[in-house]
Amino acid sequence: MKIKEKTSIEEVCGKNLKKKGLDDSGYGQAAFTHYLHNRENGVSKFFKNEAVQQVKRALAHKYPAEVITSKTAEEALQNLISDFKKDVPFPHSPNPEFTFIDLFAGIGGFRMAMQSLGGKCVFTSEWDEQSKKTYEANYGEVPFGDITKERTKKFIPDGFDVLCAGFPCQAFSIAGKRGGFEDTRGTLFFDVAEIIRRKKPKAVFLENVKGLFNHDKGKTLKTILNVLRNDLGYFVPEPEILNAKNFGVPQNRERIFIVGFRKDLGVESFEYPKPFNQNTTFQEVKEKKVVSVKYYLSDTYLNTLIKHKQRHESKGNGFGYEVIPDDGTANAVVCGGMGRERNLVYDDRLEDFTPVTHIKGEVNRRGIRKMTPREWARLQGFPDHFIIPVADASAYKQFGNSVAVPAIKATACEVVKRILKNRDT
Repeated sequence: MKIKEKTSIEEVCGKNLKKKGLDDSGYGQAAFTHYLHNRENGVSKFFKNEAVQQVKRALAHKYPAEVITSKTAEEALQNLISDFKKDVPFPHSPNPEFTFIDLFAGIGGFRMAMQSLGGKCVFTSEWDEQSKKTYEANYGEVPFGDITKERTKKFIPDGFDVLCAGFPCQAFSIAGKRGGFEDTRGTLFFDVAEIIRRKKPKAVFLENVKGLFNHDKGKTLKTILNVLRNDLGYFVPEPEILNAKNFGVPQNRERIFIVGFRKDLGVESFEYPKPFNQNTTFQEVKEKKVVSVKYYLSDTYLNTLIKHKQRHESKGNGFGYEVIPDDGTANAVVCGGMGRERNLVYDDRLEDFTPVTHIKGEVNRRGIRKMTPREWARLQGFPDHFIIPVADASAYKQFGNSVAVPAIKATACEVVKRILKNRDT
């Protein structure tokens, strides 16, 4: 029996292996898919050993009576390469102009933007299992897991051009200290900084919440900039807050962007992109067809929201639900708190009000519903052929945590212009 008849890419990707605890905590799937996607660019050597072991596990699982050697597994891996087809919704360019890595990747907002500019992703990391499903469905790669683990870091290849990271913001303990590299230990930024120190990419592109500007009275941002500029040797212009609504999507989403360039590249100036001369409204992302009744609020819940808002208004507060008109701009989509209730919409097209989920009371007749996950995807700049393979609850969380792709792309365009001028450095 020929080796390539013994297993398939789908089997090696390890759905059954993972269930049986044979996928080695996710490293096997990640290494295998990264190997296939990088087999022609010299980066595959960073993933080969683990990819071979993943194939070996798959063969041993399927044929427990046979002795599977590493040599047999490697031969099978080479045969699987010939079977590999990049028929994913968002493949990289066949002739990429630069390379990048995608840390805290989520569902790949950075990747989508960078690929559209001619980039090739050579490593990605994301710890959330549901986000990994969405990432794999759209890009064909399983992200590596926890980037704080040294074993994960060892898979990061050398020589990539740009490090991208939408890293979570954590408190920094810098009281009485210089606020340098060592002071970031215990935070996720430290792991980003450590990768920059080891790999020395040409550029870094970081995104975070607007509150980073004033976090801990500005000390957190000061520490980050000090590490990038003084400890790691990067030219880092003053960060800016960009709003997604200025870059082609009807969402009021402000985020801080930080870019940096290795000093030996000679980059001495950088301007963040100017707002597009383009106004968009919710109507442009609204579902064209009638949506399921499950998105419509019950009368009971709607009345609860109304009373909640009235209580806050009586105290002079602006908290509470909000209905976005078709000609309006959505609030920032977020996965916690009042995230969905701050982005309710009017939609009077529903005719069948029979509930399909367990609700208290009847479906409201005012036409008030939640936005759908697809509408959230559009608000973040994801095209309609972006696959949403997870349940609604996970989808809302993923899009709420994602970067706004158009704002990332506009900024990345300015970054890429500068590194391509120094492609031989």
